[in-house]
Amino acid sequence: MTATGPRGLMVAAARSGAGKTTVALGLMRAFRRRGLAVQPFKCGPDYIDPAFHTVATGRPSFNLDTWAMAPCILADLVACHASDADLAIAEGVMGLFDGVAEKGETARGSTADLAAFFGWPVVLVLDVGGQTETAAAIAAGCAHYRNDVVIAGVILNRVASARHLALIAPAFERIGIRLFGAIMNDARLELPERHLGLVQAGEMADLEQRLGILADTIEASIDLDAISQSARSATLRPAHVGLGLRPPGQRIALACDRAFSFMYPHLLDHWRASGAEIVAFSPLADQAPDAAADAVWLPGGYPELHAGVLAMAQRFHGGLLTLASRSVPIHGECGGYMVLGQGLEDADGKRHQMAGLLQLETSFAQRSLHLGYRRARLCADGVLGAAGSEVLGHEFHYARTLSTNDSPLVECRDAAGALVPEGGARRGSVSGTFFHTIGPRQA
Repeated sequence: MTATGPRGLMVAAARSGAGKTTVALGLMRAFRRRGLAVQPFKCGPDYIDPAFHTVATGRPSFNLDTWAMAPCILADLVACHASDADLAIAEGVMGLFDGVAEKGETARGSTADLAAFFGWPVVLVLDVGGQTETAAAIAAGCAHYRNDVVIAGVILNRVASARHLALIAPAFERIGIRLFGAIMNDARLELPERHLGLVQAGEMADLEQRLGILADTIEASIDLDAISQSARSATLRPAHVGLGLRPPGQRIALACDRAFSFMYPHLLDHWRASGAEIVAFSPLADQAPDAAADAVWLPGGYPELHAGVLAMAQRFHGGLLTLASRSVPIHGECGGYMVLGQGLEDADGKRHQMAGLLQLETSFAQRSLHLGYRRARLCADGVLGAAGSEVLGHEFHYARTLSTNDSPLVECRDAAGALVPEGGARRGSVSGTFFHTIGPRQA
């Protein structure tokens, strides 16, 4: 049995860096200006883009991950959060067909998989810098690569001039793929970046102005009526209640500020739906976690940019120590994991004392990229589940582990099944991993 869900579309690209985030944000804000309720989504394991979506639309953005989430969870997220929306816009990840290969099979977890799953058509963003008719050839290839993925039309990005556009457009007419419009080169449309991607939305004082420029550009350059008309109702599989990572406690103290901001919204959504209470606190403001909490969660973020402030946050450290002494579960992911350790060395090689609840020493002095999906089998009972069970997650950071002497929390493999060094750590009621948990592996 299937059901009809909200109207939606995917914003995808032929490769990373083609401008799909700026185009997606411009579309979201432009449609919102028209009075539409726009529900944003992000394909895959991204922690940064959804925050921009939320500002652009005024609605929380949720990750949809066909590699790590069961079909019923995907359907439930869309049914629950887009049912009252006029239009759902899901931003893709990497290139349209790029995902993770498993044992030589076709890649999984791609934007194309998500488009096919919901039956949402694709608005393809093409960076045409340095090319003319080749753009049409790329679009034709994307349109015919999979018969379950529909290309509704194309937005040309980074067009150099009217003459440049005139050299490209006739080729699209010949192949019968619609051009929704073209965006000229404009430095004002670029969003600032750093090592993990875009600078966070909460750190951009001029974000509203930037979104306004994006929406102005989209309204002037793109056929919004045609894009809206191309949206299609989602095909939804039956959802099942109760699937997802169980709450680590009933009253969860959640670190939440610029140093701790990478938390999957669907986890908090599920925890609240399961009856848990989330109590936010700010380590950067030297706030201790709620003394009445029966669990503490330190998400990822950018502790390396705030290491000096965190090292001096004595109330924060003391509150963690007190709760740990009472065997309250405390878990950290990526940045939160590093803060639970003994010390963190910043990019300049200066060591900062951390909470000291785990025997972990990390460094950013010589960056080392760790990136990819993770299948993690738990070595002991804990907040992520029972010993022997598996959770799925994603690792993305540049920290190096200098030392760790605690018991491993997980045995970890990548998407292809190969063992990876990530093992996390556990000591008493305290645990941590470099990967961000997406949810339990479904049978």
